[in-house]
Amino acid sequence: MIVAASCGVFVALMVGMAYAAVPFYDWFCRATGFGGRTQVATAAPKGALGRTITVRFDANVAGGLPWRFEPEQNTIEVRIGEVFTVNYIAQNLSARETLGQAAYNVAPPTTGAYFQKINCFCFTEQRLAPGEKREMPVVFYVDPALMQDAELNDLNTITLSYSFYALREQSKPVADRGTSGTPRTN
Repeated sequence: MIVAASCGVFVALMVGMAYAAVPFYDWFCRATGFGGRTQVATAAPKGALGRTITVRFDANVAGGLPWRFEPEQNTIEVRIGEVFTVNYIAQNLSARETLGQAAYNVAPPTTGAYFQKINCFCFTEQRLAPGEKREMPVVFYVDPALMQDAELNDLNTITLSYSFYALREQSKPVADRGTSGTPRTN
């Protein structure tokens, strides 16, 4: 009986750990920049340093989303600690409204802890009307703490990459589809 109970507890614990692994991994990546996950900043740094780094911009659209998506410029030289704004351009190529969400990362992956976004279109879903074209800004800086990381002394380039994915519209309850709850009269 004790062996069976122990096995049951062990199985329950393993199932619980499996469910907790995904949110825990997501939290870990956000906290450490692991896997190229960028950080979200709430304010600009106190000042810029003299060292510059090239930042490359990459744009992709997954199948199923009829958009053109590209950066306004492919590269810029940034001073570490200086705030920059760059724009991506998205255009809906279809005849219907579409909804998308951008996933992002930086390369090399070890720079994720130092790439700070203050504002980004990637934080929210994007809805484009048929044929709509929109500028989507990203406000960022490279954290001066990067200078303290001896492994990144030879770093010359960081690539910021976005991939847009189609989202499905959540189905609305019948009451929200424009029908009124009042009975018909003749």
